[in-house]
Amino acid sequence: MSWASWRTALRIARREARRAKGRTALVAVMIGLPVAGLTTAAVTYDMFTLSAQEQVTRTLGAADATMSWVVDGPITQEPAGDGGWYSDVQVKNSPKPKTDADLLAVLPAGSRVAQPSEAGVDMRTAAGTGLLNGHALDVADPIYAGYVTMLRGRPATAPDEVALSEKAVQRLGADVDGTVTTADRSRTFRVVGIVEFPDMLHEHLVFAPGALPVGRDSDNYRGEQPWFVTTPGPVTWDEVKRLNALGIMVRSRAVLLDPPVIDDPMMGGGSELPEPEELALGGLVAGMCVLEVVLLAGPAFAVGARRRQRQLAIVAASGGTDAHVRRIVLADGVVLGLFGAACGVALGVLVSFGGRQLAEEYLFESRAGGYRVFPLALVAIVALAVITGLLAALVPAFVAARQPVVAALQGRRGITRSRKRWLALGIVMTALGCAVAGYGAWHTNEKIVLGGLILGELGLVLCTPALVGLIARIGGRLPVAPRIALRDSSRNRASAAPAISAVMAAVAGSMAMSVFLGSSDAQNRASYAPTLPYGNAMVTIDPSYLGSSATTRAVDTTAVAAAMRTHLPASDVLTVSSFGCAEAPTNPGSKPLACGHNAFAELPPERRCPFATMERELTLDEQKVASRDERCDGANGTWASGSMGTIVADGAPVVSAVTGATGDDLARAVGMLKRGGVVVTDPKLIKDGAATVLVDTWREGTDVTKQQRFTIPAYAVTGTPGLSALIVSPQFAARTTAKIVPYALVAVGRRAPTVAEEDAAGSAVREADSRLYLVVEHGASGNGDPTLLILAVIAGVVALGAAGVATGLAAADGRADLSTLAAVGASPGLRRLLSLSQSGVIAGLGAVLGVAAGTGVATAVLFALNRVYAERWPSPAPFPITVPWANVAILAIAIPAVAMLGAGLLTRSRLPIERRPE
Repeated sequence: MSWASWRTALRIARREARRAKGRTALVAVMIGLPVAGLTTAAVTYDMFTLSAQEQVTRTLGAADATMSWVVDGPITQEPAGDGGWYSDVQVKNSPKPKTDADLLAVLPAGSRVAQPSEAGVDMRTAAGTGLLNGHALDVADPIYAGYVTMLRGRPATAPDEVALSEKAVQRLGADVDGTVTTADRSRTFRVVGIVEFPDMLHEHLVFAPGALPVGRDSDNYRGEQPWFVTTPGPVTWDEVKRLNALGIMVRSRAVLLDPPVIDDPMMGGGSELPEPEELALGGLVAGMCVLEVVLLAGPAFAVGARRRQRQLAIVAASGGTDAHVRRIVLADGVVLGLFGAACGVALGVLVSFGGRQLAEEYLFESRAGGYRVFPLALVAIVALAVITGLLAALVPAFVAARQPVVAALQGRRGITRSRKRWLALGIVMTALGCAVAGYGAWHTNEKIVLGGLILGELGLVLCTPALVGLIARIGGRLPVAPRIALRDSSRNRASAAPAISAVMAAVAGSMAMSVFLGSSDAQNRASYAPTLPYGNAMVTIDPSYLGSSATTRAVDTTAVAAAMRTHLPASDVLTVSSFGCAEAPTNPGSKPLACGHNAFAELPPERRCPFATMERELTLDEQKVASRDERCDGANGTWASGSMGTIVADGAPVVSAVTGATGDDLARAVGMLKRGGVVVTDPKLIKDGAATVLVDTWREGTDVTKQQRFTIPAYAVTGTPGLSALIVSPQFAARTTAKIVPYALVAVGRRAPTVAEEDAAGSAVREADSRLYLVVEHGASGNGDPTLLILAVIAGVVALGAAGVATGLAAADGRADLSTLAAVGASPGLRRLLSLSQSGVIAGLGAVLGVAAGTGVATAVLFALNRVYAERWPSPAPFPITVPWANVAILAIAIPAVAMLGAGLLTRSRLPIERRPE
């Protein structure tokens, strides 16, 4: 194979690309679409993958370290400072909080510390009231540079000033020089600037140091925020261990940038669960992308070779060998691959740069590291495009080389039937591919999975011509245009089959991503532990839980319930009772000494997971043992109680409002309560029809706890999955020393309230009583990683574009048939209908095959992930195989419909008569 012959072939390919501009553009689109998608993903990934230095600056600002004094006594921490190990005894015996002077006393001379405050702050919003992130720090302090940024205006310096983030401006409806007010109207602040936390683009308010309003969780956060620390020298790993001996958790800049090598398996993270992307989005997706590009570009080269068959036949008739003909077609792959790759890379970079701000605000909710293009990835993508261009041109090249010269010169074309051996081979490859992919999934080997998936999809490609012929047999019962379209596709399978395969490949990628996203969301919902049934809202009204510093006055429940009914989409508002203090709180005039009773349903001893109470991380071998122990399935310890505490009830409305139970399940639960029993949500708590319930009596400020133990009939209600509830009857409560008190108002929602409705209801509740807060159960949030969503969107766009271009190529190949129809008097409407029908055959059949192939790909990946997680403990809920039917409808119906509409609209009414070849 001489370079001279390749040079000639490349010159012919370049000349042909310039002459056939329409076909060149279509090929460029077919190759450029997936290249643009890969480029967009790669560039976006690079922009949002922060370097170690960038991530450290986002986390530590300009500080050398952040430090948290968690206990008095030695602790063990990970090098990254994300977590550590210490005992509950240390926590109990450690006085809190530490001061700046305490920390400076153990740091090198010349060190400086700054401790910001943080808490959720209830503010009046544009629609009512809402909880926002509150901070108290000096934005102008150089120690916070990079952690928080001043965008405009100035930092808050006075107690009545505040700076807002952009999202807080939208939520509160106030900009610079405006005012904002706390939900209880006790404090008003003037907005003096706009700030941004680059790593957290959420709703933030930044007050002056020491001016943070008292929030609903202030007591939990105040005094426990990490210090930002600068020291004369770097905080080394040895210095971190010295501070660990004092009970200080450290996140050090020097250690993060140059982490030490830790041999201890407890510190190395060896038991961490692999992220789904490690298997689903690594080499597996890369390999499937190669196959997709090959199949997408295949019909372009097939049509090109078909339209040039007379020219190639002349080459052969003039003495050219089969190798020369093959090189001419393969040179098309090189030239058009480079051109398509260049266009795709340029488009992908432009889309990534243009959509950066949208991705920052709506997908990642953090700022990108900068405008960068991931050069190594782009070089690899271009090389991939050229290689796949060659691979896509490979089959058309061999077909063209073997084309009979006389038949080609006479203009005869097309395969009228499929060879049985190719059909048999395709069926065998499809079955074998499924078996190989299943084997790889069982053994969690993504390389084997990839090989099986590619083998199976290529088998489908080989089966496509026979499938086209099979479908064409029903054409005799159809109207003229669809009948001609089916018979033409069957007669010209050399062009129809690659186009169908291209659509199949594009739809398969989009379908696989859709199934993976749907299954990931379903797993997230299955792992979520709600507080209430979805859409219900709650206001705690027990004065002993309200944090009042001066009084325990009763709540006006009538006014609060009216506010909830008015502003929430609620069908009813119910009063829920619980255990309370059996005696009046003491020490009037200051914070009352809280007292109360907690009830817990205890797991029977033989059902307790032996690993659940270990105060260390399990080894991999121990995790495998625990994962096979049915006692550890979902274990959270040796007991369970309700997320709302103990509920006292015997009526159906309250039980349904708290658990979401309905029908016979609700009737059985109410019957058990009326008989004096208890209701739980975990059947493991019940043995021989009874549960063991422990009732603790406690008083804040003392170590005195009295405990009563009861064995009492119980029923396990189903209701809302994942919800934990313990409901006792008034008869049972009477057997304890507890007092039944109103605990909360629960609104039974017809649907989940909107943000505006929630803010309005929260404001009305605060107006009725400034101590109260509204909590709404919104259910599990979506998948936090936007990578899959980006890839799914890209795959959908590629699928739509591929369907349009593939059908356009097929229409171009059938141009002579349209001209023949025009010559024999066919109306423009019939010609349009024929183009539309041809598009429907190609896009419709390709979409159906793609949906099936994509579902198979996603199933293999999800099965492999579940196998990985099955031997880890505690493990997340398994990924269910969830088919998103809305996406199936879009891919199998909407995309073919759009392609058909485009074909119908773009078919010209008047076509020139094709000249006979001379």
